[in-house]
Amino acid sequence: MELSCKVQNYAWGKIGSTSKVAQLQKSANPSFAIDENLNYAELWMGTHANAPSVLKTTDKKLSEVISEYPKCLGDKVLKMFGTLPFLFKVLSVNKALSIQAHPSKEHAEQLHAQFPDIYKDPNHKPEMAIALTSFEALCGFRPWPQIFKFIECIPELQAIIGSRNPKDNDLAFIKYAFHKVLTCCTESLKNCLDKLLARLKKSNERDFFCADLIERLHGDFPYDNGILMVYFLNYLKLAPLEAIFLAANEPHAYLFGDLVECMACSDNVVRAGLTPKFIDVETLCNMLIYDGVPTKEKLFCPKQEDDYSVIFRPPVPDFALVQIQVSDNQSSYTTRPRDSASILLVISGKAIYEAGAVVSGTVLFLPANDKITFTKIVESLLIYQAMANV
Repeated sequence: MELSCKVQNYAWGKIGSTSKVAQLQKSANPSFAIDENLNYAELWMGTHANAPSVLKTTDKKLSEVISEYPKCLGDKVLKMFGTLPFLFKVLSVNKALSIQAHPSKEHAEQLHAQFPDIYKDPNHKPEMAIALTSFEALCGFRPWPQIFKFIECIPELQAIIGSRNPKDNDLAFIKYAFHKVLTCCTESLKNCLDKLLARLKKSNERDFFCADLIERLHGDFPYDNGILMVYFLNYLKLAPLEAIFLAANEPHAYLFGDLVECMACSDNVVRAGLTPKFIDVETLCNMLIYDGVPTKEKLFCPKQEDDYSVIFRPPVPDFALVQIQVSDNQSSYTTRPRDSASILLVISGKAIYEAGAVVSGTVLFLPANDKITFTKIVESLLIYQAMANV
C-alpha cells in the first residue's frame, strides 16, 4: 500500500528545494508545490497522531487500516505492542534543533503524569539516525579530559564555572560545570560570549576551539546558553550512510544536514538550549548520562544481511532499520519477509513492483511476512525499511 505522508515546516528546516524533505515529497507527488521561502524540516511516516500517514488511493489513515486488520502487524508485534511501535522520518536540518535528551519509558510516564500540558506523550523515544548527506551533530559527553582541557584553556568558561577545580574522574565537577553553564545569567553569558568570539577571531587554533561552529550557533541563537555545550558534547561529522543511536538520557543536538530517522512512536523531548521552545534545565541535568565517550565510539555500525542489505538493530524492541542498495545492472530484487509490518522509503532510483512504480520519495506500507519484488531497476535503488525489532 502506497502512503501519503505529511511534511512538518519547523523553523530549523532547510529552505525550499535545498531540503531533502521537499525534494522527496515533490518527486513522489508531482502536484506538490515547493515554496522556496518555506522551511521543510521533517517528513513523518507512520501512525503518530501529530502527522498520521494515509493510504494514497483512499486517504484512509494507516492507523485505521491497522485497527481493522491488526494481524498485518505480525504476531510478535501485535502481542508486544498492539500497534505500530515506531515512527519513521526524514529530517532536513538547516540550524540546530536544540540541546535535548529523551526520557526513559518510566521517566516519560512520570513526566506525563506530573506535567501533562508540557510532556504530552508518556512513551520513550530512543532514536536511530542515518545520514543522507554530510551531517553534523552534538552527541553524548566528550571524554572528561577533553572537557577539563577546554575549561583550562578558555578563561571565559572559567569565569562562568568559578574557581572550583576538577579532579581525576570527577563526575560531580562535570555535572556542576554543565549545570552552571546552562543556568548562568544573561549578563554573565553575554560577557563570556563577547570576549570568547572576539578572541576566537584572532586565534591560531580555531579548529581546536570549534570556532566556526561557535560563531554559527551564535548567529542562529545569539547569547544562548546552549552555544557553550560545544565544549561539553562530542561534535560529530557523519558521512552519508553513517549512523548514530540515541538511547534514553543521551544529550544531543542535530546541527546540519539530511538524514533518515527511526524512533519509538513518540514526540517526547526535554530541552535545555538552542531553541525557542520550553526549556527544562533541571529535568535534563538530572536525567542525563554523563559518561564521556570518544567521538568514534558514537557511530552505530550495521550488520550485513546479504549482498544488498544491512540492518541497524538498536538495543530496543520498538524499531530497526534496513538499508537496501541495488545497482541498476541487477535485473530484480526481492525484499526479505519480516516478522513485523514495515514502511519502505525510496531515497533514490526507479523501479517497477507488483502494484505500480516507485521513484525517489515513494513510501510503501508492507504487512508482516510479505515481500516486494522490484524489477526494471533504473538508476541504483537506495531504500530504507523501518520495522519493529522483534
